[in-house]
Amino acid sequence: MARDPEDVSKLTESTFKNVMEQFNPGLRNLVNLGKSYEKSVTAMALAGKAYFDAVSKIGENAIMSPVSRELGVVLMEIAEAHKKVHNELEENFKRFHRDVVTELEKKTEMDVKYMNATFKRYQSEHKMKQDYLERSQTDLKKLRRKSQGKHSSKYELRENEYLQTISSRQMDMQKFIADGCREALLEEKRRFCFLADKHCMFSYQISNFHEKAKDILAVKIPSWQEKCSDITKVPDSVASMIEGLSVIPEQSPLVDHYNRNNMQSGPPPAPPQKAQISPLANMFNQEPRFPLNSSSDHKGSLSRSTSQSSGLNVGRKTRVRTIFPHTAGNNETLLSFDEGDIITLLIQEEKDGWLYGELEKAQQRGWFPSSYCRPYTEPALSNSNLGTPVHRLSIASLQEAEEEEPVLLPPPDYSDDNPSSPVVPSMPSTVNTVSTGTRLSKPCVIWNPFATVKLKPTVTNDRSAPLI
Repeated sequence: MARDPEDVSKLTESTFKNVMEQFNPGLRNLVNLGKSYEKSVTAMALAGKAYFDAVSKIGENAIMSPVSRELGVVLMEIAEAHKKVHNELEENFKRFHRDVVTELEKKTEMDVKYMNATFKRYQSEHKMKQDYLERSQTDLKKLRRKSQGKHSSKYELRENEYLQTISSRQMDMQKFIADGCREALLEEKRRFCFLADKHCMFSYQISNFHEKAKDILAVKIPSWQEKCSDITKVPDSVASMIEGLSVIPEQSPLVDHYNRNNMQSGPPPAPPQKAQISPLANMFNQEPRFPLNSSSDHKGSLSRSTSQSSGLNVGRKTRVRTIFPHTAGNNETLLSFDEGDIITLLIQEEKDGWLYGELEKAQQRGWFPSSYCRPYTEPALSNSNLGTPVHRLSIASLQEAEEEEPVLLPPPDYSDDNPSSPVVPSMPSTVNTVSTGTRLSKPCVIWNPFATVKLKPTVTNDRSAPLI
């Protein structure tokens, strides 16, 4: 499609101006943004290295654990792999700076001078050719005005010469405009092509970087996931160690004797023979003898002794003090003790002169003659020393406090398995029924990322705990 030379000339000038006023300033801005991009990626790589250095240190700590050693190796391998990825990223952006940012900055400074000079040369040549053409056209008009008079034939030759000159200059002008427009459009395209080519090269480098990163990470990811997929799996050495600890060692005869004396399934049967009363027992007639529940007087005595005790004695079992030594001999169901020892009664009723209790200093249990002991009452403390009033307890409340209930412990919840039934410990727990004066700790909640366990309130004799 043919276009007017003036329109083509305007297109040429607009192309030059677009390069100088739009492309080159945009290129300067691109150089500045490219430098900021490079700095940001470098800072990200440094932060990533610092992060994975910390991951590697945590892995070193895990290696010291016998059960988490493999996971420590996994963490160190992950950190090392990501460090390699960040090193590759830094190398790619070094090439980006060298091949793209630096080249664009250099070309921009040179291109500004070149395009300004080229556009000025085009404008000057276009003006000069336009002036030559207009001058020839003006001379032709003058010649034609002169040839309108006499002797017009002598001007025909000169008119033909002017027409040839004008035609030649018009063709030269059109050729100049066409060449100038082609040159301007090519210069514009050359710059866009340069910019696109540089970023194609950068894209190719980034593609290679991602391929290398994939090769570094994708090969090891399955093995890493396999090692951390089962949290219940422990090394064979640790499993054998735990199994070895769970084996019950053989007990010595003394320990076996102690265990038999402290069986929780129930006390052994009382001796078949009736306990003999010591002939010296009548010397202690001023003190009440056992059984405690043989008369109402004894009950009253027990109630009075209990009410006079301090708040620290509330909830405890009946205690007696021995007045004669006793030797069990070869009978394992009997209890040996010295004079003045304190025994806690585990069975309140007297059976044929025998009582069953636990010697406090030796923690041994057995039967012993009731005539060898007398009820023991701790010295009463004043209200000012306790800081709280002393409350009286009846026999019923004391017996109620002696009833024990097992504490149900929730099972650990570190997996998706259904929880098993509550575990009841073999030893009875602390008494749940707490009378006035007993110190009770507040409910304690232990939070765990894998499970939450709420413990029941436990009874403590710590005086620093608040009174309920």
